[in-house]
Amino acid sequence: MRISRLALPALAVLLASCGDDADLPPLVGSTSANNDRAGALYSQAQSAESAGKRDKAIKLYDELADTMPIAQKAPEARFRQAELLEQNGKIRESFDAYQDFISRYNSSNLYEKALNRQAAMAQSAADGQVKTSFLGLKSGISPDKITEMLAKVRQNAPRSPQASKAQYTIGQVWESQGGSSGPTKAIAAYREVVIDFPDSKEAPEAQFRIGKVLMEEARHGNQDQANLERAREAFQDYLRQYPGHSKNGEARQLMSNLGGQDVQQSFNVAQFYERKGDTGSARFYYEEVVSKTKSGDLHDKAKARLAALGN
Repeated sequence: MRISRLALPALAVLLASCGDDADLPPLVGSTSANNDRAGALYSQAQSAESAGKRDKAIKLYDELADTMPIAQKAPEARFRQAELLEQNGKIRESFDAYQDFISRYNSSNLYEKALNRQAAMAQSAADGQVKTSFLGLKSGISPDKITEMLAKVRQNAPRSPQASKAQYTIGQVWESQGGSSGPTKAIAAYREVVIDFPDSKEAPEAQFRIGKVLMEEARHGNQDQANLERAREAFQDYLRQYPGHSKNGEARQLMSNLGGQDVQQSFNVAQFYERKGDTGSARFYYEEVVSKTKSGDLHDKAKARLAALGN
């Protein structure tokens, strides 16, 4: 076939734009020598596995995937390494191996399976963390590592149901930690669910949990009046955005309880000022208790203190 002179300049431009072959990324399975070496190493790993030498097999699969990542057997090697590590109970190492597979081999027929295994592993680790935290025990994996794993799950499949579940679980992990930073991190994580996944099944649960965390903070932690107001607003948002959700009744009951906490908080503040000798401020808060209640124990106690203070 003859090429016309008119076509030659265009052809030259096309060839120049392609550059040298060395500039192009290598394709998986592009070199037969690589494939031969990888195949041999893969066979050694399988033989070690069959002989019950799991640790040796893991090392061989890892070596193959690390040194020959574009070989045809590399995806299978990395995936099998992750599986064996998971079977050995080495959750963090297995998770990272699955992550490497997911990052490199998204066209593999094992890709979906890797995503699911990784998500299940992160969820299991989180469930264990939440359970041991509430029982007062210490998990083998830190909450920072678990939330990092869950964040990777969300990042790997941002539009899947796994993403919203992973983000919600991050909130649960931090909520279970308590302390000075746990509740704050939990609220931030739950808010991300509501904002980023408003139509997910986790969104109403997340908004409800925001109210619960703030309420617990006001009750046991930071007894700031603002926390009571924020909890009330969170429950109101929940009821407005998700009418008919399964926890609507509980939210209304908790909002009713917030009123009682509000009164108790005012009484506590009045006592605080009375102990300090600031009778003016003490009277102000005792009067607030009386005005908010028609009767009851706190009502009677506040009236008695006002009388003792000369009012």
